[in-house]
Amino acid sequence: MEIEVKLRLPSAAAHQTLVSLLSPYHRVTHRQHNTFFDGAAAQLSSRRAVLRLRFYGDEDDARCVVSLKANAVISNGVSRVEEDEEDLDPRAGRECVADARRLGGVRSRVLDRVRDEFGVSGGDGFVCLGGFKNVRGVYDWNGLVLEVDETFYDFGTCYEIECESVEPEKAKELIEGFLKENGIAYSYSEASKFAIFRAGKLPL
Repeated sequence: MEIEVKLRLPSAAAHQTLVSLLSPYHRVTHRQHNTFFDGAAAQLSSRRAVLRLRFYGDEDDARCVVSLKANAVISNGVSRVEEDEEDLDPRAGRECVADARRLGGVRSRVLDRVRDEFGVSGGDGFVCLGGFKNVRGVYDWNGLVLEVDETFYDFGTCYEIECESVEPEKAKELIEGFLKENGIAYSYSEASKFAIFRAGKLPL
């Protein structure tokens, strides 16, 4: 179970202010490319599951991670989701993005689960849903790892803070206090990045 605090920032200005304040704590910045898949008969989405390939960087050999997420719930700025992921050969990942049918022949523990548990199999079993890019700044701050995201959809850009924690309410209190002290507006995230992507519009 992945448990994360998720707070939405309203604007590029709020994002830039936060990034500037956190700059002394910066660890790394990831440039992520996310592509999503379903079964041809919606076997995953009908059971509230999501299959994602994520590439880190723009190079052909950039790290690739395949993830299966299910039963996501977001409430009061805290997200809980069942997650299983593993690294995948980047070349195989690129081929699957170019042709979703190739997922049927890729050997991996996560994809085996998708085939076995969700009944998605065969060359024509998978379809590509598209995806989006995300720039993620990672910061070691006050005993927490903050991930500040700038997510680029075809229809606009979203800004969000994520923080994985086994004590989400405590982490949320610390982050909210920091934002309030520095006059940075925020709200509780009400939908995942994937849900926003599928809705085709930015949250109000």
